[in-house]
Amino acid sequence: MPTIPVADETAALNIEAEISALLDDLSSVQSELLEVLRQKRDALSAANVARLAELQPQEEQLAVRLTLCQERRNALLSAAREQGLPNENVAKLATKVSGGKRGGLGQKVKAANSRMRLLQHHSFANWVLAQRSLLHVSQLLEIIATGGRMQPTYGDKESVHARGSLLNQQA
Repeated sequence: MPTIPVADETAALNIEAEISALLDDLSSVQSELLEVLRQKRDALSAANVARLAELQPQEEQLAVRLTLCQERRNALLSAAREQGLPNENVAKLATKVSGGKRGGLGQKVKAANSRMRLLQHHSFANWVLAQRSLLHVSQLLEIIATGGRMQPTYGDKESVHARGSLLNQQA
């Protein structure tokens, strides 16, 4: 791997420090978000709507912080492009500016990627819980609307009991 010229070493060190700071901030946000997602999963499982409402401001704040990390990442990759450094992603840039050394930045990048996969899994689990709750509510509404009587799937006559008792008291 070619070395960075001496004139560009200061810029590379600056970028290396910026990458490290970005990864530290990202790590903090990801860890907090994992905790919020865990709490949200518990609230969803317990059908605790009040707790879900309490968690919403935290989620919004973390979303803002993640957006700021994304903006910093984009600015960092733009600066790398201007200096002729790899700018496809932070991992490649970190490898280049740290001279391919195994250690600090490489470990931080791997940890951030690992936490991101974990965040995706937690988010998916929460989505599944929310979908199951919606399905349950949908089924309850259907039972209320039809008076608990199922409409026949096949047949040439409409069932006498097909009208909903919630909307139509003639049933």
